[in-house]
Amino acid sequence: MASWYLGKIRYQKEDEAGSLKTINEVYLVDAVSYTESEARLYKQIVTGASDFSVSSITRMRLADLFAYEAGEQWFKAKVIYFSVDEKSGKEKKIVNYMLVNADGIQQALDRINESMRNFLIPYETTDINLTPILDVFPYTAEEEEAVIPDNMRPLSELKAERAAAEMA
Repeated sequence: MASWYLGKIRYQKEDEAGSLKTINEVYLVDAVSYTESEARLYKQIVTGASDFSVSSITRMRLADLFAYEAGEQWFKAKVIYFSVDEKSGKEKKIVNYMLVNADGIQQALDRINESMRNFLIPYETTDINLTPILDVFPYTAEEEEAVIPDNMRPLSELKAERAAAEMA
């Protein structure tokens, strides 16, 4: 399960009039810790500003993230599942938060319903709010590319050499 962190960055940018303006931006990062999320923010965000810094990192509780090709804004939705407690027979509500990108609130609601159409438990979307998130950086295995030290060789090379030696 993904652990999401909201990272806020701050940097100075020169506007058209030539004066410096402080820019604050918010990004969402999938990471295992605060430290990793900060490192990934520094790696992912390129502002061209030399005084770029991460001003805060907070954990964001998300049950799901629905990313679509089109959609400029990120919306956070509160979705309530309804289930029946087997012991008491009472209906209980489970609250989850989901993030979806869309061009408007109606499209965000439509995308949540589309993504959950195969869901068997009854649910209700009660809130949809626009977030200040500019971009989302999910974890990808490609980022964990291992660097092989100079004194070691990949196992595939050794196997290829052995196979060539056996054929000769």
